[in-house]
Parts: sequence; C-alpha cells; structure tokens
Amino acid sequence: MFDLVHVWVIRQLTLGEFSSRQAVLWKAAAMAAKIAIFAYGLNVIGHFVLVALGLLPYPLVPALMVATMLTPPVSFIVAVIAYSVVGLAIYDLGVSRQRFEMLSRTDMLSGLMNRRAFLDAFEAARGPVALILLDIDRFKSINDTLGHKAGDDVIIQTAKCLTDVLGPDQAVARIGGEEFAVLVTGQGTERVMEIAEAIRSSVEGMGLAIAGRSVSVSVSAGVSQGVAELGFSELFSGADRALYVAKADRVPWSGVA
Repeated sequence: MFDLVHVWVIRQLTLGEFSSRQAVLWKAAAMAAKIAIFAYGLNVIGHFVLVALGLLPYPLVPALMVATMLTPPVSFIVAVIAYSVVGLAIYDLGVSRQRFEMLSRTDMLSGLMNRRAFLDAFEAARGPVALILLDIDRFKSINDTLGHKAGDDVIIQTAKCLTDVLGPDQAVARIGGEEFAVLVTGQGTERVMEIAEAIRSSVEGMGLAIAGRSVSVSVSAGVSQGVAELGFSELFSGADRALYVAKADRVPWSGVA
C-alpha cells in the first residue's frame, strides 16, 4: 500500500517536459488544484483528530469554516507559483537543449547539415541509396582573388541552390570547406543523375555579383550508388573517386555503381 501511494505521489509531482509556456501554466494550475484539495483534506482530518484527542482549543464548526476559506486558496496560490517557476525553468532548459542540439548538427555558414548530422542520416537509411559529392570549382582562386568574404558568399549561395533543388527535408550537408554531400534514397540511377544535373545547372545559373563583379560559379559532382548496409565509407570512397574523375576530365559529373 505504501509503495502504491509513493508511486502515485511521485507521479503527481513529476513535471516532465512541456511543449509551450502555456502548457506549463496549465500543468501548474492542475497540480496546484490537486495540492489544494489534498491540503484541505489533511486540514479537516487534523481538526477531527484534535477533537478526538480533546486538544482542539476552539469549536469545530467555526474552525472548519476558517479552514475552508483559507487552506484551499492559499495552498493553490503557493503551489501555482512554485510549480510555474520550476516548470518554466524546465521548459527553458528544454528549449536551450533543443537549440544546442540543432546548432551541434548544423553547419553555421551554409545552414545545412554538418558531417555528424549527415552521417546520422546515412546510418538511419536502409536499402538502395546514392551519395552525391559536390565540389565548388576553382574555389581557391575565388578566395585568393576576391577574398574570404567572397568565398563565404559563394558557399552560402551554393547551399541555397542545393536546398532550392532538393527541398528542406532532403539530407544535404556541407562536409568540408567547399564540399557538399547529398543522400538520395530509393531512387534509380537515371533519377539520381537527374538530381546531380539539376544541382549543377542551378549553381551554374545562379548569377552571383560580388563587389560589383559578376562571379561565375560551377560545381563538379561524383555519384556512387549501392545499399546503405554497405556503410558510409564505401559509398563515400566511390563518390570521391568519381568526383576526382569529373574534375580531372573537366566533365560536370561522374558516377560509379
């Protein structure tokens, strides 16, 4: 019996996590109402015990009236304040944790996934997959000629082209300085190549002006296909070799199966 009561009390006092500040206040009000009822019940029982022991120094009925007017509202107000303070602190900590988790999985310059988040997405994939590696052509020359700010702008705009073509829910990441990766699941070779070409065409046609100068940007791509169960390293090696071939042969993209 004691264990059941103990479990019930713990369950009632546990705040858990909250989806919004309004949820915190609703939870605090509900918990405070329970506490007010519990406190009032204890007060009434205490009065009857004192009467039974002959220790109540004043008449029972007036005492119960005072208890009814004071105990529930006072205990409710105190409990609402206490639970709200604690609940809001828990909510703020949860929001901070979510933001930290998001930041730890996001490349801050491009706004895309970072390598860690991309690897997690790959680990969650099953069945046929394709890995597209993309590298910005002549990126060092852009940095050396126009400065690192220009290089950053190129990376940002290239990332925007990727999200415009692929959509916000696609697994796409910046995994190196000027290198990007795209994970495509459940698509055949023809569709994967169409995606690679759409990305290349979008980047080439974006038209970037830096410091009053028109900058031409292009990307080379390497594509590797297989099944997710083979592991990231094997598909990455294949896509990296294909990317090397694409750059060496001056072709837009190259692929291996």
